[in-house]
Amino acid sequence: MIDMHTHLLFGVDDGPATIEETFALVKKAQEEGITDLICTSHASHPQFDVQHREVISQTLLLKDVIREAGLNVQLHPGQEIRLTEDIIEKWDSGELLTLANSRYLLLELPSQTIPVYTVKIIQEMVERGIIPIIAHPERNRAIAEKPERLERLIRHGATAQITSGSLSGHFGKTIQKLSLQLIEANLVHTYGSDVHNLNTRPFHFGKGLDVLERKKLYDIADLMLENNERILRDEPLFLWEPELTKPRKLFGFIG
Repeated sequence: MIDMHTHLLFGVDDGPATIEETFALVKKAQEEGITDLICTSHASHPQFDVQHREVISQTLLLKDVIREAGLNVQLHPGQEIRLTEDIIEKWDSGELLTLANSRYLLLELPSQTIPVYTVKIIQEMVERGIIPIIAHPERNRAIAEKPERLERLIRHGATAQITSGSLSGHFGKTIQKLSLQLIEANLVHTYGSDVHNLNTRPFHFGKGLDVLERKKLYDIADLMLENNERILRDEPLFLWEPELTKPRKLFGFIG
C-alpha cells in the first residue's frame, strides 16, 4: 500500500524533529503494511516553507538509512503546497514538487476558507498538465459548512484526498461524519495519513480502512488505494466521472 501524504522529513516542519523519530515512523509504516511513502513536507505555508532541494536531498539520505536498516519501504519526494496567489509563478520557476515526480500536486487550502482565486489556480494548473489533489478537504471549515464547494473544485479539474485519521475518528465525530459523506458522494479519490508523529498525529492507515470496511464501502476503499498506486505510476486516476455529470442528491451543487 502507498501513503501519499506524510510528514516524514526531520527538522523541517511540524513533523519529526530527529532522524530517529523519522526512522520510527518508517518502521511503523512497514508494520501497517505500507510499502511506499511520499514525503510531503509543507511548502508555501505561513509557518513552514520547505524548499524542494531540501526535500530531495533528505529523501535520498533517508533512503540509504532505511536500506541499511533492512526496512522494505520506499520513499518518494513531494510537497504539501499551501495555496497562494503566486503558486503558478512558483511552479513555472521550478520551485515546487509534484508527488513522486508525477503529474499530481498535493494542494493545501487555508484551514478556514476557499480563496476566491482557487478555481483560477486549478484551471491554470490543469492547463500545464498538473492535476491538483486537495489535501484533507474534510478539515476545511468552508467545505464543512457547504460540502458542494468541494464538488465545484472537482468539476474544474481538481481531485481530493481524505485523511485516515479523519475516517478513524481521531479528529472527532463531526469530521468523521463529513469524511464519510464526501466519500459516499464520490468526491474523494485518494487516501493518505498526513502522519506527523506516532503520538498526536499517527498513521491510523489501517484504522481508517477498517471504518470503510464496517460501512461496507469496500469498493471505494479499493479504488482509493488503486489511485494511490496510479500516482506512483503517473497514470490517470479513477475519478468516478459518471457520478459528477449530474447534481448529487446529497449536496446538489449545480453550475
